[in-house]
Amino acid sequence: MERAELRRVALGRSAPAPEVVSWLALALVMALALSVGSVKVAPAALLAALGDGLRGQLHGAVDTIVWQLRLPRVVMAALVGAALSLAGAAFQGVFRNPLADPYLLGAASGAGFGATVVLVFAGAVPWLARLGVPLAAFVCALLAVAAVTLVARRGASLPATSLILAGVVVGSSLTAATSFLMMASRDRAAGILSWLLGSFAFASWERLLPVVVLLLPAALAILAAARALDVLQLGEEAAAQLGVPVEAVKMGLLAAATLATAAAVSVAGVIGFVGLVAPHAVRLAFGAGHRRLLPLAALWGALFMVLADLAARTVVAPADVPVGIVTALVGGPFFLALLRRQRA
Repeated sequence: MERAELRRVALGRSAPAPEVVSWLALALVMALALSVGSVKVAPAALLAALGDGLRGQLHGAVDTIVWQLRLPRVVMAALVGAALSLAGAAFQGVFRNPLADPYLLGAASGAGFGATVVLVFAGAVPWLARLGVPLAAFVCALLAVAAVTLVARRGASLPATSLILAGVVVGSSLTAATSFLMMASRDRAAGILSWLLGSFAFASWERLLPVVVLLLPAALAILAAARALDVLQLGEEAAAQLGVPVEAVKMGLLAAATLATAAAVSVAGVIGFVGLVAPHAVRLAFGAGHRRLLPLAALWGALFMVLADLAARTVVAPADVPVGIVTALVGGPFFLALLRRQRA
């Protein structure tokens, strides 16, 4: 064996696992996001504030800023990024297409329509006001995907092509309905557009709880299906011959990914490209094995989202740019590069 090859092998054995590096990077980025803002918090003051909060002894302005304003926002950004990336990786595995994303089956269009209905009619319909934007967005996202599934179903199977086509049709119809409501209620159009572009400006501990409750079982279900996803890459017929219950696995993964996507969109709005960029970046760096791809996609998605939100609230401070604009500015060029790579 040549000396260069020996050096490469030795470095490969001594290098820390990418999961460990990713966790450390996420912790550092979250600490940076907690420190940076209109009021800068020094590292020592940040550690002291975190310690005060863990002991339940909040006092002073810095403790309030860290625990009541920044920490819920940073944690929510990380959870939403992880949810969208994990869902994106699941969709890409089920459809065997790296260009699939969590919104492929109409979850984003459904959530946007539900949120728009509440924002437009809440003043005239009291029960819509009580329902609230997050719950309406969550329910309508699930209903949209359920409608796509019913339209695409062929007996006991869910053909991938039918699912995609049904998702395009249902999503386009709901987007058209949302646009009509915005045009009919122009005085509320700015608020609707702000929600549709995504933001963590209203993050709170109360809003975090339902995200965690919904995301945890969805994430566990997707992670548990890593081996089945690997086998599915051989094709549905080959996977069935190897003993994988293909239709059950597909339906279970689509349900779990939809649940994660709906939970994320309901609290943060429609944030694009995260579910496409993070999983494919991991795939390019470490291969397509889902036992490594899925957890790393969640970590990298969380890292990407925290950085995007940090940029959204600091680049043109004191204005708070919708985070979906930032992710689109990064994800758009990445998507074009991905298309170029696939064509080559």
